[in-house]
Amino acid sequence: METLPKIFLGGFPLDATELQLVQLVNLHGNVETIKIVRDKKTGKCKGYAFLEMKTKTDAEQAVEALDGSTYQHKLLSASIKVEEPAPTSRPVFTRVQRPGATDRPKRRRI
Repeated sequence: METLPKIFLGGFPLDATELQLVQLVNLHGNVETIKIVRDKKTGKCKGYAFLEMKTKTDAEQAVEALDGSTYQHKLLSASIKVEEPAPTSRPVFTRVQRPGATDRPKRRRI
């Protein structure tokens, strides 16, 4: 299953609602979902959001139209969110050896 293209939208007023932002972005492309980022402790908006767009073209058109534009006297920043590649499988723990230590088995003393 292909993931929906995502855009970053920042710089909007802290009191902007999801509905207001969806209405703004929908002028330039079809929004599927929105997630306004909020402070974990206070729940207050941090001034940026991530939106999933219906198509890559919708995402590109929205970014083109919104990046550098103003909304309620605030300068907006918009960009395509680049997906991070999945982390490669690496050991969680690696053994740290003291300087001079080797992997050779110790000789038993008699």
